[in-house]
Amino acid sequence: MPIPARVAIIDDHPMVRRGVATTFDEETDFDVVAQGESAQDAIDIVRKHKPDLVVLDVSIPGGGLEAATALMKDSPDTALLMLSVSEDLATVKAALRAGARAFVSKGIGGNELVSAARRVLAGERYVSSELAARLLSMDEVVYSATARGTVETGRLATLSTRERQILDLLGEGLSNNDIAGRLALTENTIKHYITSLLQKLGVRNRTEAALLTQGKR
Repeated sequence: MPIPARVAIIDDHPMVRRGVATTFDEETDFDVVAQGESAQDAIDIVRKHKPDLVVLDVSIPGGGLEAATALMKDSPDTALLMLSVSEDLATVKAALRAGARAFVSKGIGGNELVSAARRVLAGERYVSSELAARLLSMDEVVYSATARGTVETGRLATLSTRERQILDLLGEGLSNNDIAGRLALTENTIKHYITSLLQKLGVRNRTEAALLTQGKR
């Protein structure tokens, strides 16, 4: 049987903290090992318990963003999922740049929270669907300074691994023929993948798709 992921929960609202802990305790692949209510608690808990995942409220005393920055400096391999009642996009971007792998609203259900946790532990990035839609509607692609890569939100997350490879190569300015050579595929196959990813991203051409990899439109 796989070893459960060790989870620490940091939130200054006891009822919220208890609810999040119960959500994870009901799953066999998670084990809540510690709880706290402040930025200093978060730092102390990570040093003492070395959890695999920290669920961190943005608005804790001492500052959730400040705690995230300190945690990532102290324990960069810890997966960080941030919770907030705020849906301010500047806060979302700041959290992701601080090293959070996920940002979710406190209004989400337990199933989505657990799903997000599993995704970040698998190395993915996650943003609540309503926030992802707002980010994309503003033609923004959020970057994580820690990951040095595009945070996969909304439509970007629907791309297959191969489509993401091709999107990255489009961002480098490669032609279809160059991409085909790089990936050892035929040019017709590359055209098929590009048609698919354009539809998924909702952009009109390869240039607009390529610009998504640069964080601008």
